[in-house]
Amino acid sequence: MRASDVDVLIAGGGLAAQRTCETLRRLGYDGRVRLLCDERHAPYDRPPLSKAVLTGERGSETPSLRPAGWYREHDVELMLGARASALDPAARRVDLEDGACLRYRQLVVATGSRPRRLPALPLGDAVRELRTIDDARALRELLSGGVERLAIVGAGLIGMEVASSARRLGIAVTLIEAAPTPLARALPPALGRWLAGLHERAGVEVLLERAVDRVRHDGTHVELALNDGRSVVADLVLVATGTVPATDWLADTGLGSAGAIRVDAGGRSALPGIYAAGDAACFPDPATGRHIPTQHWEAAAHQGAAVARAIVGQPDQAAQPPMFWSDQHGVRIQFVGHGDGAERIDVDGEPDTPDFTAWLIRGERPVGALLAGRARALADVRRRIAAPDGDAATALGAAA
Repeated sequence: MRASDVDVLIAGGGLAAQRTCETLRRLGYDGRVRLLCDERHAPYDRPPLSKAVLTGERGSETPSLRPAGWYREHDVELMLGARASALDPAARRVDLEDGACLRYRQLVVATGSRPRRLPALPLGDAVRELRTIDDARALRELLSGGVERLAIVGAGLIGMEVASSARRLGIAVTLIEAAPTPLARALPPALGRWLAGLHERAGVEVLLERAVDRVRHDGTHVELALNDGRSVVADLVLVATGTVPATDWLADTGLGSAGAIRVDAGGRSALPGIYAAGDAACFPDPATGRHIPTQHWEAAAHQGAAVARAIVGQPDQAAQPPMFWSDQHGVRIQFVGHGDGAERIDVDGEPDTPDFTAWLIRGERPVGALLAGRARALADVRRRIAAPDGDAATALGAAA
């Protein structure tokens, strides 16, 4: 290997990438590690973008995952503004958009995801998306600059969190969702309806089973024509219709040009020396064994660490049930496990407060749970859902 080559090249500058290099050093790995960040910022935390950064609570501070000197102290080479454009697995080479090429012994693909675009809603001055810290700062400036009416297309976590932040700023919000309920892919309809009600009680206009057919911008306002004949007029529109894995640069490799990269529990891909973690990866689900994309904070952190353990030759650790969390209208919402296949929902607590746990039951065991206002109960809920099949009766009895 030439002097300019690296032992581990990590393509991507998000949480999964940061956790990979951090865990490598913590495990005593002393090889040469280089981290490619396509933004001009070192790895930073994304959950605050739709909350504290947007409302101005964080000021102009970037929510960095580690202090500026951490990478130098741990001998991790940062390349900022470096975007991977192509991969040659046989040559173990990654090409960059600026024409440079980098060779590696082992590659970690952690390029994350990018917002899903809608042909009917082209981005512009009054139509925005939220993925990066620069997006959040631009959106914050607009929201604090006289915006009175905000339309959000998409009732996923980002859309709902921005709706919550905008209401906190005193802005009128209309939330438009094509599915019958928010988070329809993750939550049963009853829990999705509870989420919609949480927003409606906070003053958000929630329009479900609606899609945008066309948009008209008169220079002052944006008018969204919906598929039911209704029009929504706003000063600003946020497109928050989900994300797609940023793996298009892997075309012709057979890895992930059509989506996330399928890997094993240690993040190993089908090609030697290539791993993947975070939104660009598709790990096997511990409960079902199926490869299910999990584009959430905790999954990225766990997967980055799992890849580092695989690189240094440590055994794979048992995976925890998937989990995501969100803060909306002052309520901490957490979801553990899976919602599909549940036969009933048992509610412990008061949904109207809100202070409750909704257990999703299949057969005689809990397979998922939504917690609202019960952050301290998370560890116990996770333990019960992760209980082996043989402990199902015990887990269900504890849940009840």
